Parts: sequence; structure tokens; C-alpha cells
Amino acid sequence: MATAREQFLFGGDNGVAGLGLGIEIGEVTPSRVYNPTTEPVRPVQHAALITSPSLPTPPQVGYSNGATASNQPPLEPVEEEEVHFDTDALNNLPAREPVDMEFKELSLTVNLGFKRGDKEILHNVCGKFPGSQLIAIMGPSGAGKSTLLDALSGFKTTGVDGSILLNGRRRDLPSFRRMSCYITQDDRLQPLLTVNENMHIAADLKLGTSVSYEEKESRIEDILLLLGLYNHDQTLTVRLSGGQKKRLSIAMELINNPTVMFLDEPTTGLDSSSCTKVLELLKKLTSQGRTIICTIHQPTAKLFQIFDQVYVLSAGNCVYQGSTQKLVPFLQTVDLPCPMYHNPADYIIELACGEYGFDKIDTLKSATENGSCLTWFDNPSAVMRAETLMRKYPIPKRTKARSLEDTSFTNQCSVLIRRGYMKAKRDTTMTHLRIGVNIAVAALFGAMYDHTGREGSRVLDNYNLLFAILMHHSMTTMMLTVLTFPIELSILIKEHFNRWYSLKAYYTAMTLVDLPVSIVSCFLFTVIVYLWSYQPMEWVRFWMFFVISLLTVFVGQSFGLMIGAWFDVTNGTFLAPVLTIPMMMFAGFGVTLRDLPSYLQWGSHISYLRYGLEGFIAAIYGMDRGVLACEEAPYCHYRYPKKFLEEITMRGDQFWNDVAALGLMIVIFRLASYVILKAKIKSIR
Repeated sequence: MATAREQFLFGGDNGVAGLGLGIEIGEVTPSRVYNPTTEPVRPVQHAALITSPSLPTPPQVGYSNGATASNQPPLEPVEEEEVHFDTDALNNLPAREPVDMEFKELSLTVNLGFKRGDKEILHNVCGKFPGSQLIAIMGPSGAGKSTLLDALSGFKTTGVDGSILLNGRRRDLPSFRRMSCYITQDDRLQPLLTVNENMHIAADLKLGTSVSYEEKESRIEDILLLLGLYNHDQTLTVRLSGGQKKRLSIAMELINNPTVMFLDEPTTGLDSSSCTKVLELLKKLTSQGRTIICTIHQPTAKLFQIFDQVYVLSAGNCVYQGSTQKLVPFLQTVDLPCPMYHNPADYIIELACGEYGFDKIDTLKSATENGSCLTWFDNPSAVMRAETLMRKYPIPKRTKARSLEDTSFTNQCSVLIRRGYMKAKRDTTMTHLRIGVNIAVAALFGAMYDHTGREGSRVLDNYNLLFAILMHHSMTTMMLTVLTFPIELSILIKEHFNRWYSLKAYYTAMTLVDLPVSIVSCFLFTVIVYLWSYQPMEWVRFWMFFVISLLTVFVGQSFGLMIGAWFDVTNGTFLAPVLTIPMMMFAGFGVTLRDLPSYLQWGSHISYLRYGLEGFIAAIYGMDRGVLACEEAPYCHYRYPKKFLEEITMRGDQFWNDVAALGLMIVIFRLASYVILKAKIKSIR
């Protein structure tokens, strides 16, 4: 007696059922057209492939070619943009010597956290990926596809055990990273740059100054023609479609012509047409000797046929390795035949999920010897063993280059600074909105505290203004960095791993790029507030005020960078204001420094707001400032600045000490941010 699942797969009394590319439950007429990758359906008139009178009749639902079993007209096809790949441009890219990759007894263990132990994700798997092939790593969610890809590419090194061989020899990771690239699942691209600008930045970082401008232009043009992006070279990345972004990610890594390419889920988020175009493109790239390895979750039968070889994982074990054409014969040999009209890729995933019983997974694992069996390759006799490969390929020459990057530190910095300025000109948040907010807040402060700087009866109001300015400078830059840096961090991880630049070059360029915007916005704010609130009109005092403001901006930015490098956006947004509260308490504003308990005196020495406020007081009321005007009240208690300084327990002559303290904090926070960033990138790997 057939089960309910078999009845659904093969039909009941009144129809034909097939699960895959074309499904029809109900009557099948000769006019129905099925995908040629499955066995064609012959005309059947009111008959079932499998008759089971005791089972209920399946629902009469049709899914064939988008048309239902009723008389409703079929939906009009959606016209998509035609993408033409210029295959002639492929001939202009230099061919590569094929690289044969093999791994033996590969396992990977991850730490689950404090006192939670470890977990082994890959269990001593083996495999062989011959050169010049498009290889798919398949499996259900959580099977270890991305983990295997990370281990093979070198993106993950912690907890990896086993041997990985290249052309028969043990892999030298620095040399391998020079010949390979890793394209992540999410397209980590600079959204504010055009396709052409992204390509030129990649060329300048990957090829350096040794390659002429004409040669770079020629290579960029060939790659854009090959990938069908030439007509979109002036389009901003943020306006590209999903398929175009995926092709741009591939194009940028093709600049230095890698031999081995790793792609994590290249079809995720794409429609069927875009998926086909991306995989066909990858297939073309293998014709020049490149080995392309990608993970894919559950391809259609059409996409499945594009791959040369497939490697299927289930719970960290290999359940099939071999040609896509031999998957169905393999399943027949282990007494797990693929049902008729069933997509073999879907069926092997169902087996790997344990949908037909977990004993079937053990059967598949034993049949493939956990990846050691090479019987199901297209031509098993032509697969070369490690010893043969070692004799065929000589020992590669050892390079003297100590750096993984292809260009010098100065070239990396100059290119990254150029890219940063291009982004800054178009960034509405980091540049335009930032300058606009500073002007608007300065105008608001000026209107609220008009004439407070010279009036003796409003000294306390001016004191409040100085602290408000201090909080504005520290909080706006801090929160802006906390919110935006984690987004940039994902791009940094990808580009740094693919050897575009060193972390030191990136950090140096990022620091220098932000200087002009910070200085301009701070200067505009200072000019408006200083003049509108009628602070003392002396050039020395103005520049002292501006220097303290600028240093406070840099400290807040550095503190935010440290938080953003350590935590994600959610935790950073919560922690940054919380950690600022103790700085406010120890600044000497609400509670004077004299009134702080002895056991909390240390807090005033680590509060950058204390040094900022003390610097403002020195600029406005220090340097033996004369008697203030008293025109708005009959009595001005703080008409003499010295009396006010005594009340708040600030001497007014500590300006240079405050500058030195703020400068030291900038250096400490910047160095801490760099160390945290480096440790975070290392922890990911």
C-alpha cells in the first residue's frame, strides 16, 4: 500500500503527479510540455501511473508551466533585461594553470562560548576538486557547506584539522591566498561608487603602479564586456539589481585573474534567470583553467546540470561526491532510486535531511567513504593522484614578498583616501547631513544664549552653553561612528581577506579621510556659536575655543570607533550613551571637582568631558579676563571671572594640560580601536 508521500509523488486514481520542474496533478493531455531534463511524459488519457484504490484521490491542482488545470489563461511572461556576455573578451584574460585541490580527514571545531564547550561541524571529510571545473557544495541548512568553503579558502583557520593539498603538495596558505579569492554571499560593495569607479579602485589596489593605465583600462573593459556590465559602468552600485551586483562582485575579483574562486551562495536572492546567467558566466570562466567552488542550497534541475561536479554534505559528512550526470546512477546502486519526474538535486537534499530515515544518510556516507571514493567522477581513471600531480607540477618558486598585498603601503593609502573622498562627496549622512546639523544646532544655541558671553548676570547660562556644546561635539560624532562603522566593517573583512590592502593602510586612510569634514563642520559650528553668543572677541580666545572643540570631536569619534569595532549596531547604540554618563558625572558640571568623594576622585582624571569643559573655561574666563558688563540686572554676582572660577573650582590656567590630556586620549582610543579591530578580524577567522 502506497504511503501518502508516494501518492503525492506518483499520483492517485485520476491523475499524474511529478515533483520537480513540471508538476501536474489531474488529467494530462498531449499538449503539456515538460522540461527536457526530466523524463518526458507520454500522453495519458484518464489513467494513473500508480493505481491505489484504497487511497483518497489527491486534490486536482496543476502547476505545469504556470497554468492551472482550469480554463484560466496563462500569465504573461515577465520580460527581463537581456544580458549579453561578450565571450570574445574572455580570450583577452590570461589563461591560468589548473590547480587540483584535495583534502583529507578535514574536520572543523568551533567554540560555542564560555563554559558551553566545543562543537565539531565537519567530521573528517575527504574530497577532491580537479582543476578547470565548476564545483557545487550542496546540502541542507546547517550541513556545513559554508564551513567547508571557509576552511578550503583559508577564511577559517581556527579549529581546522586535516590536510589540504594543492597539486599534490600541502597547501601554503599565504601563497594560496595570492592565487585565490573569496566572494561572500552578501554583495559587500561600496554603494556610493559607480561600477567604473569600483573597478578602477580594485585595479589600483590589486595591480598597483607597475601596470600601465592603458593596460588597466583594457582589462577593466574586457571584464565588464565579459560580465555584461559595460552599459552600466556609470551606474551607482546602490542602483544595480541583485544579479548585476553579484556580477560586479565577481568582476572586481577577476582584476588580478585568480586561479581559484570561492563563492558562498552566489544565487541567493536572485530570480531564476539571473541565477542561470551567473552560473553560465562561472562555467565560462572555468574554460581558462580556473577552479570555481561555490555553495548552493537547492538548485533547480536546469541549474544543477551546469555544474561539472557536486559535493553533498549532511550534518558535516559527505554523502556524495562526483559528476552531476552520475548522481542518479549512484542512487540506484545504493537502492535509493530517484523517483520519476523528480529533480535529482531535490531528492539528494531530501535524503541528506533524513526525510526518508537517518539510516539512509549512513548508507550514503558508507558508499562514498565520506568523500574518499572517486568512482563517480566523469572519468575516474583520468583523476590524478597526489604523487602524479607532484611529478607533473614542479615546486612553486618561493617569493620574497613578505606582505600578502600586491601593492605598497603608500599606494594602498593613496587609493583608499581617493575612494574615501569620492564617498564623502556623495554621502548624505556622513557629510551633508553632518554639516547641516552642525549649522542648525549652532543657530539654535546662538538664539537661545544670545549675549550670554559678555553679560555678568548670565555667567551660569554661558556655563550651561559651554557644557551643551561639549555634549554636542562628543555625542554626535560618537553615535554617528557607532551607527555607520559596523556597515563598513563587513566590506573591510571581505576586501582585507582578498588582499586588497592591509588593515594598517585602511585605518590610516579612514583617519585621514574624515579630517576635512570634521574640521569644516566644527569650524562652522564654532564661528556661529561664538559670534552669536557674544563670547570675548579676541583671536587668541577664539582659537583656544576652536582647538578644544576640535579635540573633543576627535575624542568622541575615537571613542565611538572603539565601541563600533567591538560591538554590533544594537549593542553599540545602547552602550555608547551609557558609557558617556560617568564621563558627565566626573566632568565637574553638576558636582564640582571639589565636592567629589575622595574615593571617586580618580574618575575626574579619566573623564575627557572634564578636560574639555576645563579647556572651554580657560578659553572664555581664564587668562585674567577683565570685569564683565552688568547691563541686564542690578546685581551681577559673577561679574568678576575669578570669583566664578573659585566657585566651580577651576583655575583657568590649565589650557595646555587639557590639550595634552585630550590628545593623549585620542591616541589611546585610536590605538585601542585598531587593536580591537585587528582582534575581531582574527577572531572571525
